[in-house]
Amino acid sequence: MSQAPATRPLSGATIGINQILWANDDLPDLMPPIAPLTILDEMARLGYRGTQLGTTFPRGEALREALRSRDLRIAEVYACLPCSADGPTREARDVGRRKLAELHAVEGDVLVAALPLTRDRVGHAARAGVPGVPCLSDRGVRSLADLLAELAAEAKGLGHPLAFHHHVGTYIETPAEIERLMAAADRELVGLCLDVGHYQLAGGDPVEAIGRYGERVRHVHLKDVDRDVARRMRSGAIEDFLGGLRERVFTELGRGELDLPSVLAALARRDYRGWLIVEHDTTWRPPSESAAISRAIVDFVLDELPRIRLVA
Repeated sequence: MSQAPATRPLSGATIGINQILWANDDLPDLMPPIAPLTILDEMARLGYRGTQLGTTFPRGEALREALRSRDLRIAEVYACLPCSADGPTREARDVGRRKLAELHAVEGDVLVAALPLTRDRVGHAARAGVPGVPCLSDRGVRSLADLLAELAAEAKGLGHPLAFHHHVGTYIETPAEIERLMAAADRELVGLCLDVGHYQLAGGDPVEAIGRYGERVRHVHLKDVDRDVARRMRSGAIEDFLGGLRERVFTELGRGELDLPSVLAALARRDYRGWLIVEHDTTWRPPSESAAISRAIVDFVLDELPRIRLVA
């Protein structure tokens, strides 16, 4: 793949895609198994430069050679920290450290910390901003913020940033919950993995979030939101997050309600130089077809941004 011209917006950012499109751990029945090296082949063929460390990928030298031969990197390792309403559970620290060790062993880039789907929140997905929805206690927020800072300090010592990923169906979903955590967490150590699809589905404006958090946005997941499925999730017609995934709530870039040009323009204005990770959790199409559509849309929007004067 040729390098982007220096004048193109976000020329300092790197475009990757997460393997969940080909191998969804939450809903493996949606897709027949695909060989992990075939997944890497497809990513490289379509011009992506990196991905999340997939559960099906080889490890050790076999993975390093597979990445080298395809000019790919591990952009992130996802650390899902067990958590109750009163904060991370006893094993959460060990989970985070184990994932950090995996990241460092594969010479990856970003430790992405997140919370798991919980039974008391998953049924409120996309409508969690109303009174009565279970949420983290004040103690829980402080405990989570402290653990993130501890893990981030350890990650920094190994040369990796930590970015927290908000997620529909977890205790950190809505813009207010994200703000509550970010206000409690160490500003220098704990960054934000802004998932624009999850943020929009939860009722937020991703462009406003980029302006609000600025340099704390250290990692970005690019995903679009199907208008009809989102409407049904917000109304309760679709009862939970996994039901939304089965209806393909996340779709190819350019096909949903996300204002992708404004998102990329906002990132360009702050000269964002991290990863732009395309991510669809599920697809109605063959995975590589969806990946190709989103890659083409990202390139088209970046090429057109200067012409439509969205970048200052």
